[in-house]
Amino acid sequence: QVQLVESGGGLVQPGGSLRLSCAASGFIFSRYAMSWYRQAPGKERELVAVIGRFGGYTNYADSVKGRFTGSRDNAKNTVYLQINSLKPEDTAVYYCNVEYRGVLYWGQGTQVTVSS
Repeated sequence: QVQLVESGGGLVQPGGSLRLSCAASGFIFSRYAMSWYRQAPGKERELVAVIGRFGGYTNYADSVKGRFTGSRDNAKNTVYLQINSLKPEDTAVYYCNVEYRGVLYWGQGTQVTVSS
């Protein structure tokens, strides 16, 4: 079955950086675009990045453009989100996502907290 496992979150000061990872299994990873979402307390889940099947295509929410970079390693079945210049408003649980055979799958999420 499809499994997505995020890691790499933590507590970081404003201006800091983190690299989130999402390890995927249960499907042919290289055939599917992957997405990163986040959900802040009291807010709806929002799309922050889409990474195409081979990583050449990426798209970002306006709020993170220039600070977030998505990438993937198809040999490791892993997608990444490099997040730089972190702001307090980036505090959220970050999820990776794949749409596989018409079904949306989510990981358990990884918490990112930006605070001094």
